[in-house]
Amino acid sequence: MSECVSLPKEMTSFKAWILASRPRTLPVSFVPIIVGTALAMGQVKQLKWELVILTLLCSLWIQIGTNLTNDALDFKKGTDRAGRLGPLRVTQNGLLTFKQVWIAGCLCFALALLCGIPLMLAGGWPLFSVLLLSVACGYLYTGGPYPLAYIGVSDFFVLIFFGWVSTCSVYYLQTGQVSLNCFMAATQIGLLAMVPHSINNLRDHLTDAAANKKTLAVRFGPYFGRWEITLESLLPFLIGGWWLMQGAIWMALLPLLSVPLILANVRAIWLTEPSPVYNQFLAKSALCQMAFGSLLALGYLFS
Repeated sequence: MSECVSLPKEMTSFKAWILASRPRTLPVSFVPIIVGTALAMGQVKQLKWELVILTLLCSLWIQIGTNLTNDALDFKKGTDRAGRLGPLRVTQNGLLTFKQVWIAGCLCFALALLCGIPLMLAGGWPLFSVLLLSVACGYLYTGGPYPLAYIGVSDFFVLIFFGWVSTCSVYYLQTGQVSLNCFMAATQIGLLAMVPHSINNLRDHLTDAAANKKTLAVRFGPYFGRWEITLESLLPFLIGGWWLMQGAIWMALLPLLSVPLILANVRAIWLTEPSPVYNQFLAKSALCQMAFGSLLALGYLFS
């Protein structure tokens, strides 16, 4: 493909890059930072805000880098093809070239590592290991000989990195430790971070199967996929019982305000066959996570 791509009149190069970054999913990367920071506020006299900002930037750059390399490599592998139900992919549609998107993805990973240098200096080898592993898995999501997204384990890595790693990292940088309370909050956030990913896989299960992309929805079918989304959406509220046992009543109660939003999205998924409308459900699930996480953080500050 030529490096000089003729863009449609309605799609500028800038808009193509914005589209490639998948902005509707980006709340998944900063909600854990909000929650981890709120938890740390009760443990330290003064927050180191520069570390909070750098952690947020690292998380965002890794997610955008993952999205860009996924766009490029799915095109190269032939996974993105005519008839896909998901949002427009810039490489597949010739809005940007494979080389452009691939280099941009690598640049995002490099920026994450650059922003992470002060974090590694502040947090020592644990942060060094976590950051390198996060960047590596961002690439391995679609790249490498055994891409995580193609063998059905990427769901669990979303929980690990957009739940436990992100939330506990920002908490650790402020307090020098990781508490059980932080881990429980991270689990709640991580489960909800899995929902957009699972909706994406359910929507694409037919085209993924044709491309030999063995997501859980491909391996076990759409009925399993709907139950997976349901459990990921509701388990965080069951975990809320932990906060009641800890006496943090507001942390258990305030997130319940997000129940109507989350239940409405789950119900719509059960009543709707995979189609382009799932793109709306995916965007709403990211907003649901943001609502839940913000209320959880606010609950901690009130407790």
